[in-house]
Amino acid sequence: MQAQAAALDVVAKFGAKADLNIDLTNVGCLERILWFNNSNTILITEGTYLLSQETLEGPCKAPIELQLEGNVKAPADPKAFKEPKWNVRFDFLTNAMVQGTTLKDSKQFHANVLGCKNITFEHVTVSAPKDSPNTDGIHIGRSDGVKIIDTDIKTGDDCISIGDGAKNLDITGVTCGPGHGISIGSLGKFANEEPVEGIKVSKCTLTDTSNGVRIKTWAGKFPGTASYMHFEDITVKNVSCPVLIDQKYCPWNKCKMDAESNVKLSNISFKNIHGTDALPEVVKLVCSCIFPCENVELADIDITFSGPDGPAKSECKNVKPKVTGKQNPVACSTPVPANPTPTV
Repeated sequence: MQAQAAALDVVAKFGAKADLNIDLTNVGCLERILWFNNSNTILITEGTYLLSQETLEGPCKAPIELQLEGNVKAPADPKAFKEPKWNVRFDFLTNAMVQGTTLKDSKQFHANVLGCKNITFEHVTVSAPKDSPNTDGIHIGRSDGVKIIDTDIKTGDDCISIGDGAKNLDITGVTCGPGHGISIGSLGKFANEEPVEGIKVSKCTLTDTSNGVRIKTWAGKFPGTASYMHFEDITVKNVSCPVLIDQKYCPWNKCKMDAESNVKLSNISFKNIHGTDALPEVVKLVCSCIFPCENVELADIDITFSGPDGPAKSECKNVKPKVTGKQNPVACSTPVPANPTPTV
C-alpha cells in the first residue's frame, strides 16, 4: 500500500507571508496548486494572508482537499479589484464539501454556487452588517443536489437565495438573521430561466429578519416554473413577514406593479411554522392572476403578533390553499390590498 503524501504547504513551498503586504495573487501559488499530483491536501497555515483575486481551475487529476487553517483577507482599497466584488464562487463542481469555514463582509454574495452537482455546506458561518446591501449569504443557481446543513448566516440581504435551475436542494438546521430571510427567487427577471424544483427547507430558525421563508417572482417580465417547494418545522422570532409568496416582486420600481407574473408556481407547502411576528402581515400569499398558484398547503401555522398595528393578518390572492391543523391567524382571513406593500 502506497504511503499517503504529506500535505502541500503553500506558505512554505511558495514563500507566501502572513503580513498583509504580499498578495497571494502575485505570489502565484494558488493558481498552481491543482497541478501537484503528489499530494491531495493543500494547506494554508495559520496567519492572515492578503488575496485580491484568484481562480482555482480544474480539471483536477485527483480529489483535492483545500485545508485553510488561516485567514484570507481582501484588500481594503476597492481599486485593487478587477471586478466590483469579492466573493467565493463554486462553479461546476461535482461531489464537493465546504465545512467549518467562515465567510465575512463580502462585497456581494458571500458564496455563489453555479452549475454544481452534489455539493454540501456544513457548519459554515456567514457574517455581514445588517445594513450592507446585496450581501446574500449563499446563492444557488442551476445546481442539482446542494445541501446546506447546520449553518449560521447573518447578512444585509437574503441569508440563502435560490435562483433558476436549482433542483433537489436540502436546507436544514440553518439559523438566519439579521437578513431578508430564506428566499426562492427572485424568478422571472430574465428570459430562458430554467425550472426550479425539489426544494426542502426544514428545522431552521429565523430571527429579526425582514421576511421569513418566501418565494418571489417579478411582476410582468418573463415566464418560468417553480414546483415542489416545501418549508417545514420553521421557528420565527420577531420576523416581519414570516410566510410569503410574492408574485408582485418589483423592487426599486424596475417593473410595473400592475403587471402579472408569468412564473407558474405549484406544489408548495408551509408546515409547522411557529413563533412571533414583528408586523401584522403573518401570512401573505400573493399569486399571479395569469397563473394562480396550484396545490398550496398551509398546515399548523401558529405565529403571534402583539404590536399596536394589529390584528395579525393572513392574506391570500389568486390561490386557494389546502388548510389543515391550527391556523393563527385564520388562514386567508384578510383580503389583499389593491396595492400590496412591496417587499425588499
